[in-house]
Amino acid sequence: MDARAKANTDALEPGAVRRFLLEHPQVLTEDAELLSELGLKAVPPNVVEFVPAALARVHEAHKRESAARQQLEATARDNFHAQAQTHGAVIDLLEARNHADLARRVDELAQMRFGLVGGVVALEGPDRTPAGWRTLIEGQVDLILGGSQELAFMGFAPTALGLFAERRDQVFSMAMVRMAIWEPARQGLIAFASSDPEGFTPDMGHELVSFLARVVERTAERWPVL
Repeated sequence: MDARAKANTDALEPGAVRRFLLEHPQVLTEDAELLSELGLKAVPPNVVEFVPAALARVHEAHKRESAARQQLEATARDNFHAQAQTHGAVIDLLEARNHADLARRVDELAQMRFGLVGGVVALEGPDRTPAGWRTLIEGQVDLILGGSQELAFMGFAPTALGLFAERRDQVFSMAMVRMAIWEPARQGLIAFASSDPEGFTPDMGHELVSFLARVVERTAERWPVL
């Protein structure tokens, strides 16, 4: 091999090509046809600098969106489950045969369907209270709920512990809704107890409990108090 051939071979070695491109980058970056042949594309230098940061932001945004979506899906599943259990509870209540059976069914659905400590139906005196219902003195519903204008209570109320009798030590939160039954109306309430302090909290809606209260009202009015 003569000297000229050897020089040409050395010039095409990868290391030599790399050194040449580092010293003369415009040979590559300014030759659009060559870049196209190589499957490359010239970009401004600052694009390369910010791509990792941009990808990181996209990744974090995707994680936040994924977490938010999972939370929404979990909430939707919980709501659907609660509504399905409530609809089943309504059927159970409508099949009650008398006041005592109605109260028993409220307690059973609280435990079996919703995993609670229990559920009770209470009615103010002085007139007779149906069998199986808790008896309250006049004005006690207002005292328990926190005022004559309050329709519901979510949270922990020490004044309501007596409703749950021997299970009171297991109660750490309650859901209670005012009821008015018969004509003239007698004041009462339906109450559910949870062993979890976060089971019922003031920021929770009481729509499903109120719905059950309306069902109990209408069902109880089928029979006179004996």
